[in-house]
Amino acid sequence: MEPIAELDARYSVENATPTPWAEARDQLERAETYWLSTVRADGRPHVTPLIAIWQDDALYFATGAEEQKAKNLESNRECALTTGGSSMSGGLDLVVEGSAERVRDPDKLKRLGDAWGAKYGPEWHFDVEGDEFASFAHGHALVFEVAPSKVLGFRKGDYSQTRWRFR
Repeated sequence: MEPIAELDARYSVENATPTPWAEARDQLERAETYWLSTVRADGRPHVTPLIAIWQDDALYFATGAEEQKAKNLESNRECALTTGGSSMSGGLDLVVEGSAERVRDPDKLKRLGDAWGAKYGPEWHFDVEGDEFASFAHGHALVFEVAPSKVLGFRKGDYSQTRWRFR
């Protein structure tokens, strides 16, 4: 089901229209780098770049169990993933908000491991061992799914802000 798009006129040029969800979804599929924002147990923010896959209407990322982002998600699953460009003259920046849920299904992990390899090249292909990713180059990793509760889109150049709400 398509999300509901709302234009925020306060942050948009006159006569702006909401960005189509198809454009945002395409960018989420094609983006190579994302930034994950989580919150540490003591309330301090933690932001880190990573690679991710958009599949089945959600973003997926992987992390080692001992990495700070994995530790943060143990106590607070709410997070944001962002992607976009650094140009002020054009482009679309996206913020995906949602709750990170651990993926444990071996069939789903296999499809995701194949998707990582297809998108990022053979060095990023993952095999599945139990309920984790495994690779010679990157070791073991937990996989998380973030189904969006809300996505914000910030168009640059002809400035506009679109919010997509998911049911």
